[in-house]
Amino acid sequence: MSIYTPDEATLQQLAGQIAAIPPRPHHSALLEIANQIRPGCTFRHALNRGGWYRPGGVIAADGRRVADLLEAWAKEELKDCADDVGELVERYAESGLLVTRHTGRTHYFVAAYGPAPADFLQLEVEELQEVLDRKLIDTDRLPEDIQELMDPVIPSELEAQPVGAPRYRFRRLIDMRQTLARTASGGSGNAGLPRMLSDWSHSSASSRGHFSDHWIAGLREHQDRYHNPVITASLISRHARELKPFHWNLDAGGVELSAQLQAFDRAAGYPAAWYFHLIAGTITPPKIAYAVARDLDAGFSYLPDTEVALLRAWVVAPYSV
Repeated sequence: MSIYTPDEATLQQLAGQIAAIPPRPHHSALLEIANQIRPGCTFRHALNRGGWYRPGGVIAADGRRVADLLEAWAKEELKDCADDVGELVERYAESGLLVTRHTGRTHYFVAAYGPAPADFLQLEVEELQEVLDRKLIDTDRLPEDIQELMDPVIPSELEAQPVGAPRYRFRRLIDMRQTLARTASGGSGNAGLPRMLSDWSHSSASSRGHFSDHWIAGLREHQDRYHNPVITASLISRHARELKPFHWNLDAGGVELSAQLQAFDRAAGYPAAWYFHLIAGTITPPKIAYAVARDLDAGFSYLPDTEVALLRAWVVAPYSV
């Protein structure tokens, strides 16, 4: 299949459909929508990453909504007070107003459409819930400026009680093949990514499922000094939570080192996993690779020829993603 490039109207329609359904543990309704994106592509839930939040709004103690966005409200109120923060604080010090935040998780869904490692779509959907965060004004520590009002150093925190129901929010839909082409041609510091995907194609890992069965892409977009958009990509292991760091012994090698590599691969669910976690991540330290290379030079042969070739090339020209 060719690269998938939906137009803006299609993405807006997709975002609206996703926002209209309530979150469910297995995302069944969301997957029904996702599987209509491109004929022949079946999406599966790959990973979720949580622990982040966004600023929320302002509500009264009785739950009445005052503002959806704290920053916009605070700046408008300050303007109404002739830019006098003291007057703004005095106006609301005894109001009992509360500030909320949006706690979030990002769900990643993938759908392979071809045999090459980059032949997959990745759908990213946020699951958000607005909860209580803090008192707007702590009368024991009155804010001295607008920044301290919006983001106090020592906030008067509240129990994170829900203010609204959980909801989905469309974040992004990418074609990894297109992303690879953009990062390769943009000079954005992603030179290692094409090489890793090539290594995957030439390794025994490629026989154990598609690349997207084991890895997803983490994308960041920013502007360079000339205000041109730049996209950088990292790789996120779908199995990282199940993997444990190597227990390194300076004298380890041979049979013991081979056993560690095999145990790591079993936990990851595919061969050569230790090698790819050397390139993308910090679980496999470089000293493991150099120790394996020394074993090969000493005559040990516990790696397939494909991995031997990849490792020797890495030792000559190390790289990471």
